[in-house]
Amino acid sequence: MAKGKKRFRSELYEYDYKRGYIRLKNKLCPRCGSVMAFHRYPVPRWHCGKCGYTEFIKRG
Repeated sequence: MAKGKKRFRSELYEYDYKRGYIRLKNKLCPRCGSVMAFHRYPVPRWHCGKCGYTEFIKRG
């Protein structure tokens, strides 16, 4: 496990109780539907740990 601050499940969502919506901050995998992780190093990309799907971010 990576060193650093422990992330809680509530940090994965944006919520507004006045408007009545809850939204996931991260993307969902188009292949399996799991939550994808964003990696900045060595190359910026979205990666699914469940099925291995990866989307590379184009710079420029």
